[in-house]
Amino acid sequence: LGSSPDAADMNAVVSLVDEIASDGYQLQEGYFDIFLDTPDTETVLAFDNADLGPRTHKGLHYNSFTQSTGGWNGFSTLASFYDTFEGDENQNRLDANGNPLDGQEERRGGVPPAATDTDLVDSNVGNGFLIGQQYSESGAPLTDRADNPLVFTRNQVDNDGNPSIINNNERTGIRVVKWNPKNGVFATHLVVFRYADAHLMKAEAIMRSGGDPTALVNELREIRGASPLTSVSEADLLEERGRELYDEMWARNDEIRFGVYSQERYLKPASDVTRALLPIPPAQLLANPNLVQNPGY
Repeated sequence: LGSSPDAADMNAVVSLVDEIASDGYQLQEGYFDIFLDTPDTETVLAFDNADLGPRTHKGLHYNSFTQSTGGWNGFSTLASFYDTFEGDENQNRLDANGNPLDGQEERRGGVPPAATDTDLVDSNVGNGFLIGQQYSESGAPLTDRADNPLVFTRNQVDNDGNPSIINNNERTGIRVVKWNPKNGVFATHLVVFRYADAHLMKAEAIMRSGGDPTALVNELREIRGASPLTSVSEADLLEERGRELYDEMWARNDEIRFGVYSQERYLKPASDVTRALLPIPPAQLLANPNLVQNPGY
């Protein structure tokens, strides 16, 4: 977009999003229902033959569920991103009926409780962000492979307690699950594009045209059970896209467009800052003399 986007382009974005809405797409209540293999009002494009196994396995612990081979214990999110959602920063619990116990907004999800004789839960694996003690499908507290309580922690630290993404134990980091294994480990319906994304595109186009996107952003936040914002800056809009679209593979594009992708941040020092442009492979440069290598390579 640049610092001075073309007004005609922004008007076109608004018109095209309105056309999508006129086709019957709209924001849907029940955030995590959008990611089930059932009809919804938001999904514009999805891969209905895609295997969602990697999405359900990647961040969960090896003992998190018994279907298939359990989780891969590979990925977690940063506490700084988790903290952009409403709710207690140290826990994210649900009661047996799925109601939030820690003031969290719907999109942050939560962890189901331990079961009692009369209070059974469907699965230990909650939706959204998993922090704290985790439970089995029958509601029993889980342990890691060394028999420590399986309590997911806020931060990634090494064995000496220093911030690090290597030499962690099995319990560090807040886990993310949007496509839940209790709905089928190898289920389909991998969402590629949905109406909430378009809705926020319209808000962004209005903002970049000098208008106020606050009403549109708050329309979405109301449906998601989040408090309204009094105003929406460019940084606020980027955060809202993150809260709505996490784990849907839009963060890199958004951060480049908003000019923050190459900024230094926690666990990403200046020496590790990644360029927005990737190198053109040498074979392609040799095959096409009209190509020029991208700057910095």
